[in-house]
Amino acid sequence: MILVIVESPTKAKTIKRYLGKDYIVLSSFGHVRDLPSSKMGVAVEKNYQPTYSISKKSAKALKSIKDTIQQKKIKKVILATDEDREGEAIAFHLKWIIKRYAPKMKFERITFHEITNSAITKALKNPRDINLSLFNAQQARRVLDRLVGYTLSPLLWKKIKYGLSAGRVQSVALRLIVEREREREKFKPKEYWDIAANFSKSGYEKKAQSDKAMENDPNIFLAQLNYLDPKKLKKFDIKDKKQAKELENKIKKKDYLIGKVSKKQTQKNPAPPFKTSTLQREAASKLGFSAKQTMMVAQQLYEGIKLDKGSTGLITYMRTDSLNIAPAALNKAREVILKKYGNKYVLEKPRYYTNQTKGAQEAHEAIRPSYPNKTPEEIKKYLNPKQFKLYNLIWQKFIASQMREAIFDKVNYEVASKDQKIKLLASGSVIKFDGFLKAYGQNFKIKETRLPELKEKEALSLLKVNSTQHFTQPPARYNDASLIKTLEQYGIGRPSTYAPTLSTIVDRGYVEKDENKQYFPKEIGYLVNDLMVENFSKVVDYEFSAQMESNLDKIAQGDKEWVKIIDDFYKPFSREVKTRGEKIKKYEKKIDKKCPKCKSSLVEKFGRFGKFYACSGYPECKYTEDPNQKENEKKDRELKKEIGEVKCEKCGAKMEIKRGRWGPFLGCSNYPECKNIKKIENSSNVTCPLCNVGEIVEKKSRKGIFWACNNFPDCRNAMNGKPTGDRCVQCNSLVIIDPKTGKEKCSKKGCNWKKGDS
Repeated sequence: MILVIVESPTKAKTIKRYLGKDYIVLSSFGHVRDLPSSKMGVAVEKNYQPTYSISKKSAKALKSIKDTIQQKKIKKVILATDEDREGEAIAFHLKWIIKRYAPKMKFERITFHEITNSAITKALKNPRDINLSLFNAQQARRVLDRLVGYTLSPLLWKKIKYGLSAGRVQSVALRLIVEREREREKFKPKEYWDIAANFSKSGYEKKAQSDKAMENDPNIFLAQLNYLDPKKLKKFDIKDKKQAKELENKIKKKDYLIGKVSKKQTQKNPAPPFKTSTLQREAASKLGFSAKQTMMVAQQLYEGIKLDKGSTGLITYMRTDSLNIAPAALNKAREVILKKYGNKYVLEKPRYYTNQTKGAQEAHEAIRPSYPNKTPEEIKKYLNPKQFKLYNLIWQKFIASQMREAIFDKVNYEVASKDQKIKLLASGSVIKFDGFLKAYGQNFKIKETRLPELKEKEALSLLKVNSTQHFTQPPARYNDASLIKTLEQYGIGRPSTYAPTLSTIVDRGYVEKDENKQYFPKEIGYLVNDLMVENFSKVVDYEFSAQMESNLDKIAQGDKEWVKIIDDFYKPFSREVKTRGEKIKKYEKKIDKKCPKCKSSLVEKFGRFGKFYACSGYPECKYTEDPNQKENEKKDRELKKEIGEVKCEKCGAKMEIKRGRWGPFLGCSNYPECKNIKKIENSSNVTCPLCNVGEIVEKKSRKGIFWACNNFPDCRNAMNGKPTGDRCVQCNSLVIIDPKTGKEKCSKKGCNWKKGDS
């Protein structure tokens, strides 16, 4: 028997379909060995030798692998983990562990970029050894990040607050967000005006039309003022309303005709198929997915979706910065385009793309459908809504990349006063041939502007003049798409690091997202960033971070030795941290308030549970105060009215409202003799329909508020909105209030009933 090991149970099930009875496929459930969570795990004095440990989660999977090897008399182990650095590291550690109890075991390493029968068959025919250069690059990254984190994080705990962290990539991402926010705070809007006028052919009489009617009338067109004798107008030339009104009056007093007419044909080529960063960016802007969500759904599509004839991987490997496409896939794309869209959309020969990304690795393919002939509509019934949206985006992008370019007819009319002292410009653009837009056009906001057919020197009628006030806007906050794009432009991070980096800075409480899903820094984020920039500028320097990524890539290519790269960085870095750490003062901000006990000044500090005020006379005076005390007392009074008097079920004493890290809770007034505590639950007063015992109550998680049965863990019923108590008229499930729209809808997945439907 031959044992094949992959990292994911879903992937294991999919691959099992393509292998014969002589193969057993098991999952390692991710990494099997890693640096310990409780200590640094790197022996600096021994050439940075890492100490690896096996987690409890991994131990169960490893026991299953060991039992299978011994009981099934396995003769060979095939390591089929992902074809990136992380996958190579998993394969290395699996081999190391198995060798401990099966020293004579034969090993093979195979890789494939898509989970299809042909890809796996080809991989089995072309096994290789473990690539130690790839493993060393992954090991170097882990060691480097561990050294940075374990050296800087304790310093942040001492100087600001316990539980903070710093990282080589996350600290740069935080710096970008903080600096952008400060740009916005300093920004001063500048006023400017523009002037546009509606014209028609001379003699076209249709007066008193609304703006919308004129916009839709094919005989009327809009032109923008762009020349005022003796010069071409620039953006800020019209500074205020008074000047704009004076120009309006000037324009109204003139007669107009068509000046120069410019007509040309332009082409728009399709963008390349997706790589990791562009997929994350486009999924964020088009679908509203976070980077983490995009990668999670892409992983599902890659590892396998259950179709009628079993599971199959629907896309190629999703962690890649390559734009390469296999010849067979290009041929398939051509067949699909010919069949679905017709011969006029087919290219004469395939289109190839050049990667402009710094340090891009070209070993993989771009992200594409494994089977281009499986159209999104054809397999929609097998996918959940998120899977369908992402697969549709990937499929359309890939197919469009191999279609003919779109062709536009563009025309510019110069509208001039008869004395040539005032000139306006009208621009029109019409799609002559949609080309790749046939497949991907719905993802663009392409607005056609049709102009009436006019000739030079043709007389015009001026219908209306409008002046519009504008103000310059501050630079936009970063969202997932723009932050990933910026990190990629600087050469910071790699495909596998973007999503976890963005999740980390949110989870640490450094940044939040606003209503537009854009990042803004919280107070603690400002403090951490400023400490890093002022004292450890090299770590958060864009060029340094990019250079370190380049060094890691060279380790992966076998061009550099990993220990030397780490040593060159860590020795001066550790000295700098030690020297500067002694000089950095602990964060204390003096506030305009006196200590009620000793009359010393109060200072603002951060503790385990957030911001608090403390006496500057500490340790002689240990007075502390919650800065939100008055607000919390008001909330507690309102809460007490809602829940009424509650008795302790253990000792009968009154329960009092107390506050902790996660907000208010009930604690026994007989503390410390009685330590009973109880959650304060916002109940919907709706009995759980699954267990008929508990109530549906409000719960909180890192992702926000949801509603679930309070009989957890015996009952795991949960929903994303507050139940009303009513039942869906179609499936009899509970009706909930949609948190996004505030409207009532069915709580059952797959049922699309909303209030107002029959």
